[in-house]
Amino acid sequence: MTISPPKSSTAPPLTALTTRAILRDPVLLLAHGLGSGLAPKAPGTFGTLAALLPWLLLVQLSWPLYVAVLVVAGVGGVWLCGEAARRMGAGRGGEADPGGIVWDEWVGVWIALAGIPMTTTPMTAWGVEWLWVLAAVVLFRFFDIFKPGPIGWCDRHLHGGLGIMLDDVVAGVVVFVLLQAVHFGLGLL
Repeated sequence: MTISPPKSSTAPPLTALTTRAILRDPVLLLAHGLGSGLAPKAPGTFGTLAALLPWLLLVQLSWPLYVAVLVVAGVGGVWLCGEAARRMGAGRGGEADPGGIVWDEWVGVWIALAGIPMTTTPMTAWGVEWLWVLAAVVLFRFFDIFKPGPIGWCDRHLHGGLGIMLDDVVAGVVVFVLLQAVHFGLGLL
C-alpha cells in the first residue's frame, strides 16, 4: 500500500510514502497509531478501536496518573502529529491533516473513556460496564466525524499539530461531559 499526498501545482511532486516507510519511522509509526491508521477505509475508526488496547492498561492506573498520561500524550501529540504531517508533505502540497494520522483519535477516545463509571472496578468484574465503553467510543466517533460546534471550529481554524489534535481532544471532552451528565442523571456519581 502506498500513501501519496496530493500533488500541488505550485509544489514539486512528493515522494510517495510506502507502508514499510511509515512502519520504519518511529514518528510516523506512532502517529499512525502503531499501524492502525493505515487501514484503507475509515482509518480514524480503526485507530479509535486500536486505542482500546493500550486503554485497557491505562484504565488500571490511578486517576492522577491517568490524567498525567493524557496530558503528556496530548501535549506530545501536538508535536508528533505536526511532525508526522510535515514528513508526509503538509505545507508542500500534502494534506494538512492526513487521515492516517490517528494519534489524535487515540488521545481523544482516552479522554472520552475517562468519563465511564467503572474505572475503579477491576476489569474481571465488568459486566454492563462494557456498554459504557461502547457508548464512549460510538459518541466519540460521532463527534469526531460530524464535528459540530467547537469541534468543527477547531478543525477549520487551527493548523499544524495543534489543529490535528485539538478537534479530537474537544470531541473527547464533549463525550466525557455527556457521560458524566448521564451518570449524574442516573444517580451513579
